[in-house]
Order: sequence, then C-alpha cells, then structure tokens
Amino acid sequence: MTIDHDSVPRAGGLLSGPRRPGTGLLDRPTGTTRERAVPAPRRHRGAVRSRLALPLALVQADIIALCSATGIANRAVDPAAPLDPLLGVPAVLPLLLLLNLAGGLYRSRLTLSVLDELPALAARAVVAAAFAVTLSGCLSGRWPDCGPADPGRLTALLGAQLLIAGIGRAILYDMARRIRRSRPSPVLVLGAGRLGRRIAAALGEHGEYGMRPVGFLDTNPQLPSDGTGLPVLGGSEVLEREVRRHRVQHVIATAGATDEAETATALREAARLGCQVWLVPALREYGSLPATPIAGADHLWGFPCLRVGRPAMRRPGWAAKRALDITAATIGLLLLAPVLVLCALAVRFDTGPGVLFRQQRTGLDGKVFTVLKFRTLRPSNEHESATRWNIAQDHRMGAVGRLMRKSSLDELPQLWNVLRGDMSLVGPRPERPYFVMRFGQAYPEYADRHRVPVGLTGLAQVNGLRGDTSIEDRARFDNRYIESWSLWQDVKILCRTAAMMLHPDGS
Repeated sequence: MTIDHDSVPRAGGLLSGPRRPGTGLLDRPTGTTRERAVPAPRRHRGAVRSRLALPLALVQADIIALCSATGIANRAVDPAAPLDPLLGVPAVLPLLLLLNLAGGLYRSRLTLSVLDELPALAARAVVAAAFAVTLSGCLSGRWPDCGPADPGRLTALLGAQLLIAGIGRAILYDMARRIRRSRPSPVLVLGAGRLGRRIAAALGEHGEYGMRPVGFLDTNPQLPSDGTGLPVLGGSEVLEREVRRHRVQHVIATAGATDEAETATALREAARLGCQVWLVPALREYGSLPATPIAGADHLWGFPCLRVGRPAMRRPGWAAKRALDITAATIGLLLLAPVLVLCALAVRFDTGPGVLFRQQRTGLDGKVFTVLKFRTLRPSNEHESATRWNIAQDHRMGAVGRLMRKSSLDELPQLWNVLRGDMSLVGPRPERPYFVMRFGQAYPEYADRHRVPVGLTGLAQVNGLRGDTSIEDRARFDNRYIESWSLWQDVKILCRTAAMMLHPDGS
C-alpha cells in the first residue's frame, strides 16, 4: 500500500527534506502515557504582590539615590556653575535602571547582602555616567550655557549615588528579613533524600529566608526520618493538590530524588502553577563558581541554588514575539501574494480542484487546530492521512509537487495559521494527534513540547532534525528551546532557516 505524501505531511516542517532510510518510527517501544498539558491556573494575588514588593522598592531606592546624588553633586562642587543637562536625572536614570535590571539587581534573592551587590552597582553606575559624559562631549556647545562634563561633579555624583543606594538597600534588606521571619511562605521540597532533608532543616532553623517547609515530594514514601518531622506527601502526581492546599509559593528541587525523570516533570509543573522554583545541585564544586556569570545563582545556608526561570509565555518578551509573528505574517502574505497565486494555479493544473490541503494538528496545550498547506498529492483516504508516516518518494507525485516540497513553497499558507494565532514563526513543529499520542507514550518529554505555540520552524529543524530523524532528539531540542527562550533566539533561528532554504544542501 502506498503512502500519500499529502495525507502525511513532513514532520520536519518548513525545512523538511528527503527522509533518511531506516526503521519505521512506529516500531519503537512505547511507555507510560503522558497527560495532555492544560492551561496554567491564576496565581494568588497576595503571592504576586509579595514577590514584586522588594523589586519595586529597590527601583524606588535607586531613583531616590540618583535624584539626591545629583543635587548633592551640583552643590558640592560649584553651585554657580552651569548644570550639564546630560548628567542630570532624566539622562542617566533610564540607562542606569535598565543596566541594573539586566544585571539581576532587582531580583528578590534568598540571601540579601548589600556588600555582594556593591561591585555590580558601582560598575553599572560608571557605565551610565560614562555614556552621559561621552554624549555630553559630543554635544558640547550645542546646549545653551553648557560645556563639557565636569570631572569633579561626576565623581561627586557617582560617590553620592553609590552611598545613598547602598544605605537604601541595606534598610530595605533589613526590613525584608524581618518580614520574612514574621510571615514565612510555604515551600515544598522535591526529593526526601539526605540533601533534601538538610535543606528542609536549614529552612526551619533560619527564618531569614522566609520559607516554611510543609513536606517532601518523592516517589519513595518509606524514606527514613531524620528529625525534620515533615511528611513525604507523595510523588509528582500530588504536586498541584499540595500547591493549592498550602498556597505554596516556592518549590525547591534537590538532587538525589528517587526518580529524576519525575522530578524534572514536577519542576515544569511547579513553574506552570506559578511557583518560584529553585534547584539545588549535588556538585560540591559548583559552590566555588562565581555567582555573577550564572543567571539566578544564589545560596541557601551555604547550599548553592539556581533559580529556574519563569515559563517562556510568562516572560516580558513574549508579547513582542506575538507582535513579530503578526507583523511578519501580514507582510509575508502581502509581499508573497503573487507567489501564492502562481503556486495555487500550478497545483490546480497538477492535481485538479482543491489547491489547499487541510489537516488536524496538535498545538498549544494539546489543542487541535487545522493546518494549511498547498496540496502536492491527491490523498487516498482519511485513515491514511491520520495514521501513516511519511516517506521520501512517491510515484504519484508530479513535477510540480516535488518542486514545491523541495523549495518548501507548499508551507507558505501556514502564514495564515500564524496570523490567526494557531502557530508562531518559531516553535516546535506541530504533529498529528495520532502521532502525538504514540510519541508521548514512547518518549516521556514529548508532551512538554506543547507548553508554547507550535511553529513554522524551530531549533530542532535548524539543527538538521527533520524528516525521518530521532523523535527523542527533536523533543530534547524543542524543550531546550522552550526553557531557554528569548526573542533573540527566535531571530537567530529565523536567520538560520532562511540560510538553509537558500542552501538546502549546506553548500
């Protein structure tokens, strides 16, 4: 029985090419079925406010420090001297706040220390002032009654700003520690092994971290007690219930859990539920690494901790990703309108009526949508369309169909799916529900791909994982893309996609 290429479109998507020969994908072993992803619940308003309170207070402290330092510097050097507007608050403040934000200086940490942050504060203040001085020198004489920047005034400004900012942060951190001790947040510890119980004991003894352990999550309920008095509540299957029951705001995952795969699943579920997730690695050597190059690095009573980033769709740049999708899809449909018309005429001439091919695919949160593409082959039947994998060649495909598939022109109608919001320009490639079920059974991490919208191209595709390649590798690359998502990463993938379309053979 022949396989219909249109009934079974390429799993590789925009960059799909000929399939590699080998064992069929459906002959691989299957395992436990994963539950379909569901939308994240709303976070408790009090938890959101408590998380934002300290960062917002730090921003206000830096604004007050710069405003006060500007006034002190102007009076300390020469009150009669003309003021350089480029060294004033409106010029320096936005850049300084952005630099501090990018450096993680407004992030609420486990261990609060002004002395740890002082070098980073000083470096960013110098960069902001240097920018202002450079701009002042370039525009010298263009402002009325304004000359080049005064070095004495600049030195006084930097010194006063750092002193006031340091004092302000010290006061805020002292207040934060007091509040943490009086109102600790419930926390779940993933992993009831030796390391997990030491972490729980440290949290119970040191209230300055503001965390009160309520229990462990582990697949082994028979672990011995070591005096913490905390119960093993169950495995990852009870995570959502316990988070809602105790209004948990923090989850700490420790190395040494009885089931590392289940711990990884619980980490993603905790982030989906709106919890702040911390990871405590088992490597002792990690503690000697500098904290500044590692985003989210911290420590808890000497135990190194890594802050797990927020889910991709809750990051600030996600709105810009959707704006990029809408803009690019709209411009693409308009500019490529003549090409779309020519493709439609060629398909009509080659395969007859019905130039568009429609098929059900699985997208965000496991929801099914209809994907569009130009027909390159007349399908046999609906059953074959839903359940048969693709092969490299089919004798029924004409010259037009082969050309469109090789050039990926048959994928262009999916720009309409992007405009509708069914898809994104970049994301995991969508698959049919039948194969989603089968791959989800065979590969534990496959269902995690549906945490974000599917895409025309993705990290797996630009790394050569298209066609008849490893589904396990694709799932790993797709999850890597989701967990490390940034708008710049999308731009890089789009550039690599364009290069591969121009040079499909890597030449």
